[in-house]
Amino acid sequence: MKKSEALDRLNDLIAEARRLGADAADAIYVESASLGISYRMRELEDVERSESLDIGLRAFVGQRQAISSTTDLRPSSLKALAERVVGMAKTAPEDRYCGLADPAMLAKEFPALDLADDAEPGAERLKTMAAAAEGAALAVPGVTNSEGASASWGRSVVALATSGGFAGAYAGTSQSVSVSVLAGEGTAMERDYEFTSARHMSDLGDPEEVGRKAAELALRRLHPRKAKTASVPIVYDPRVSTSLLGHFAGAINGASIARGVSFLKDKMGQRVFAPGITVVDDPHIVRGLRSKPFDGEGVANARRLLVEDGALTTWMLDSTAGRQLGLSSTGHAARGTGGPPSPAPTNLYMAAGAVSPRELMSDIKQGFYVTELIGMGVNGVTGDYSRGASGFWIENGELAYPVNEITIAGNLTDMFARLVPADDLVFRYGTNVPTVRIEGMTIAGA
Repeated sequence: MKKSEALDRLNDLIAEARRLGADAADAIYVESASLGISYRMRELEDVERSESLDIGLRAFVGQRQAISSTTDLRPSSLKALAERVVGMAKTAPEDRYCGLADPAMLAKEFPALDLADDAEPGAERLKTMAAAAEGAALAVPGVTNSEGASASWGRSVVALATSGGFAGAYAGTSQSVSVSVLAGEGTAMERDYEFTSARHMSDLGDPEEVGRKAAELALRRLHPRKAKTASVPIVYDPRVSTSLLGHFAGAINGASIARGVSFLKDKMGQRVFAPGITVVDDPHIVRGLRSKPFDGEGVANARRLLVEDGALTTWMLDSTAGRQLGLSSTGHAARGTGGPPSPAPTNLYMAAGAVSPRELMSDIKQGFYVTELIGMGVNGVTGDYSRGASGFWIENGELAYPVNEITIAGNLTDMFARLVPADDLVFRYGTNVPTVRIEGMTIAGA
């Protein structure tokens, strides 16, 4: 469906909800299509294609709200949806913080973000890419098995309309190639993976290079040793340092702050990272993996410094969390068709530091370089942190040998304050962080 048609459907649905007694309403349309190919041991394993569309309606009657969705776009079904949602809203409990976004904050202009690639690659091209990635990995001596390779494409269209006067829509595409392989024999096998993803096919990495990198990563994990319990500097590889910023984003989520269940709830305006650290959320990065021209309530979004010179500058808020805290939305509302908006980051990243990863480790006599984290032992209320990990032991500033089956522990308050970033920031994920070093953490090993 064209974006203009989708908006017409949404406006008709909102008008029907208003006719049935809703004081206000908003509606969202999501259409998606995807194609995925998987290979394993040089054989085609699976071809999957899916297509879906969904419309969600939220209606307000006084300070009461209700939400429901449907995949049936026939006029009779949409009319039934409006009747159902308005009826639910009339009997829902009151919520004095619910409501549409402030009309003054709604987006009036939409930036050109180049999120959609016009060409669909097709199954044959995806098959070639997946086969090339796995083939390159299996060709590396020492690689003995494969968990499979995949290549995928997806396209989505999102349209949002509100009775407060907002109407907007955008489309986006995604492309990816990934492969996971094993090295070694018998009980001494180790696995690792590599991937590439992008909005546009032209920005995707070379599948064969993805395969060779996966093989290299698996091979270097062979013959791991145990580590003894100690307190040493820990260095996070960019593949896992992103998780630290994920914990930070959860801690400044307005919903958590309003409930008082965040270890950062009293830290506004204070230093939570070391001086010089900058954390940015930017929904307007051209071709960004999480870019969008407006937020899930139609509020104008923009690049924001969440941390400046180590100090916390803002919470991430949607309209409801903002009202609970006596503040305005920060344009961070995200939503699907079946639930209300809630705050969430977009393209979140920590700015690069001033030293290379090698320089960051150069003075570490004994330390641990983390490449994989296991489990979710993080308490968002207290900041206590404990996770299973594997990686490499650091001796005299160099990676010495692989290490597995250990636990790393600390508290996020202390970890953030001691964190030092390297200069190797690369945008590969929705959340991106360079290599980072943290002093004073504990390793629980053999």
